[in-house]
Amino acid sequence: MSTRPTPTPAAGTYGEASIRVLKGLEPVKQRPGMYTRTDNPLHIVQEVIDNAADEALAGHGRRIDVTLHADGSVSVEDDGRGIPFGLHPEEGVPVLEIVYTRLHAGGKFDKGAGGAYSFSGGLHGVGVSVTNALARRLEVTVWREGQVARLVFAGGDVLEPLQLRKAAGGDRRHGTTVRVWPDPRYFDSAEFPRAELTHLLRSKAVLMPGASVTLRVEKPGERAPETQTWLYQGGLRDYLLQALPAEPLIPLFEGAHHAGAAETENFAEGEGAAWCVAFTEDGALLRESYVNLIPTVAGGTHESGLKDGLFQAVRGFIELHSLLPKGVKLMAEDVFSRASFVLSAKVLDPQFQGQTKERLNSRDALRLVSACVKPALELWLNQHVELGRKLAELVIRQAQTRQRASQRVEKRKGSGVAVLPGKLTDCESRDLQWNELFLVEGDSAGGSAKLGRDKETQAILPLRGKVLNSWEVERDRLFANNEIHDISVAIGVDPHGPADQPDLSGLRYGKVCILSDADVDGSHIQVLLLTLFFRHFPRLIERGHVHIARPPLYRVDAPARGRKPAAKLYALDEGELGAILDKLRKEGAREGSWTISRFKGLGEMNAEQLWDTTLNPETRRLLPCSLGDGGPAAAEAMFTRLMGKGEAAARRELMELNGDAVEVDV
Repeated sequence: MSTRPTPTPAAGTYGEASIRVLKGLEPVKQRPGMYTRTDNPLHIVQEVIDNAADEALAGHGRRIDVTLHADGSVSVEDDGRGIPFGLHPEEGVPVLEIVYTRLHAGGKFDKGAGGAYSFSGGLHGVGVSVTNALARRLEVTVWREGQVARLVFAGGDVLEPLQLRKAAGGDRRHGTTVRVWPDPRYFDSAEFPRAELTHLLRSKAVLMPGASVTLRVEKPGERAPETQTWLYQGGLRDYLLQALPAEPLIPLFEGAHHAGAAETENFAEGEGAAWCVAFTEDGALLRESYVNLIPTVAGGTHESGLKDGLFQAVRGFIELHSLLPKGVKLMAEDVFSRASFVLSAKVLDPQFQGQTKERLNSRDALRLVSACVKPALELWLNQHVELGRKLAELVIRQAQTRQRASQRVEKRKGSGVAVLPGKLTDCESRDLQWNELFLVEGDSAGGSAKLGRDKETQAILPLRGKVLNSWEVERDRLFANNEIHDISVAIGVDPHGPADQPDLSGLRYGKVCILSDADVDGSHIQVLLLTLFFRHFPRLIERGHVHIARPPLYRVDAPARGRKPAAKLYALDEGELGAILDKLRKEGAREGSWTISRFKGLGEMNAEQLWDTTLNPETRRLLPCSLGDGGPAAAEAMFTRLMGKGEAAARRELMELNGDAVEVDV
């Protein structure tokens, strides 16, 4: 009997054999940049350091030792509980092996009252498994329950299976040591940035008063390693005072507040923040923030909460004592512009932007930190009135400087210039940098937007119905349409202008935001307005002034679950809705215990909801418009296909190809 060989697929063919399934840690090796920074190996080692810090944060460790070995490897040692190494009840594999070889596996997901980690920065479950995937070799040793476990990996795979022995007399009782040899193939440079590593370890010590953090650096040919140890008993205050380049204007404002059992209506028990703030008149600023000991170098909503709390308290003090000169209007940036701070937030379930965790996106963190800081500063200011007056003088000077700088951007309301449209609810600020215009679909949504907006910097222009398709409208006939006329006059820019070079000197808003319903009609209005801007106001798009606001389509009223209180959660689309429901199930919510509401239009949102989800600069989703990789030519071809009068056949083809992707509610 003869056998026929399996035919080899011809080059360029696409069939069943073309589909490849990446298993285990292969996705990380294929696209490491999706999971970690690839400029150097620091971040994969930071994952190990963060695990050790999480043990200290949970109250089970007081020491972290990091050693840079002469052979290029790094070891991290802690005195925590040690990673469990018994068999997983469902997988039948040692837990220690699962932690280092499976994505989305770890002890950080268990957020119940009896969970292993109530507060942690590791929530993606891809931390040390990524470290293992991008390492030539990784050794992990665990001391736990009178035993010592050792496991060795190479390239993410088990090299030496789990070995167990009884702890000897000289062994420590508990803890974990991980030694990593990063694979240089995955990184631009195999060198560790010493300054960045030193700053990271020092900040861990600052945020864990009483815990010691040590860095040892071995050098070839030298017996004793270079050693640095950080142990801060004074915490944030000592750190900020040592780092400040200038003398504070007033004594440092510091505090800490974490929700207790009686305050869990809005936040989980234990959530809160610790902070130390210094106001200086000149010099460089120091600003550092952390979430569950994870450094957030790009800031996020917790920093926005600190900014909001400081502003609300200082503005209230100034108004109470009638200190504000006539004509001066305060903004949050006036208070925040000369503030140096160290902020450490504890959030039960933080949501970060990307796996590198450099920015916090959790919307509730803004309210959490603001609710902690505002009453504390109000009390402090009223107890130190003279110091409060000094701070108020600094803030008022900042506001006056800002207003003088923005006076060149004048609002044109008559005297030879077209009068602003009567439907426009304008903002009070003259500062182009902060001013925003929202083009809102419908009068009902416009009403909610007017009530929910920040009247200092946000203007609202309601649009009645759908704007004219202006793709093939001559420039001289544009103003025959009232909506287009009102938009042009409101933004302060004439379409085209002389010699197709529009003059943007009269631009009145730094951002022009399209705000329409999250449905098919809303998408149509977006396209019509984008057509107008691309065809007749192209410089606005080229310079990044045009944005699309993204309101949510769903609201989920989630019940209390575990340590998390009841909450209102918002989803942009079906995908986010599914992710929210999956998260609620993992947190222990009973199936069907939540309520899902679908917004049929912006008019169904009250002012508070619209502000929280769509207007608030700190929590909204705002999509900037650009021409894309294809440039103006590709954009023009697409607009012609979508909006051209003689392109019906092309549009029909487009709908036939993509019609199955459209969902219609009956």
